[in-house]
Amino acid sequence: MNSTGPTPCSRSWSISEDSLRRYVHFASESCIQELLSASDSNRFGNVGNDGWKILTDLDNGVEISKRRSGSFHTFRSRWLLRSVSPQQFITVANAIDAAKQWEQDLVEATYIKDLEDNLSIIRLRFGENSKPLFRNREFIVYERRETMEDGTLVVAVASLPKEIAAGLHPKQNNAIRGLLLQSGWVVEKLEDDSCMVTYVVQLDPAGWLPKCFVNRLNTKLVMIIENLKKLAQGCPADGDK
Repeated sequence: MNSTGPTPCSRSWSISEDSLRRYVHFASESCIQELLSASDSNRFGNVGNDGWKILTDLDNGVEISKRRSGSFHTFRSRWLLRSVSPQQFITVANAIDAAKQWEQDLVEATYIKDLEDNLSIIRLRFGENSKPLFRNREFIVYERRETMEDGTLVVAVASLPKEIAAGLHPKQNNAIRGLLLQSGWVVEKLEDDSCMVTYVVQLDPAGWLPKCFVNRLNTKLVMIIENLKKLAQGCPADGDK
């Protein structure tokens, strides 16, 4: 029996909604556990052996770390947000608002399908006027939102496999299908209506991330969290109408 080679990227899979829901639920559960693990790592002086290297530790409560596995880079931004409740921040911790912070020329953000109340498939498309990193890039991602037993809020966002994404929404015109391996937020409640936010993102350098950009990503993460914080501060606080 002859072995088969890698599946071409142009191939698309037709998948039932029930199978899609099961797959995305399984994949997002794995992503959530990775996010929770990243948020717990290296806290309170407990430096582990898990590969996280602190790049930036600022006086305003910001910490930027990086972990590398083969060619993949995972970045983590951890920020203490004072006078911002978890409920305020979680309103802006989503795939669309984050995409706008990465690149303002987000020309389309469409909810393709809601699989459950807290689980959606979203299409993000950047235009021709975007910076080279995002120009004509298109992402088909899932977004899952969960509340843990201790009240911690988690949002997981990652790309669907290209074959499944092509079956749900065929690539159009000159769009380039990008790959977001893993990303998301862990939002923990602190005293005095403050919260600790951990934002994790793992990129595919072979697909869309130039090596020269890696060195500048820590600055970008600081800007993203700062901008999301400003958006969150404009949202109603707990109990406000």
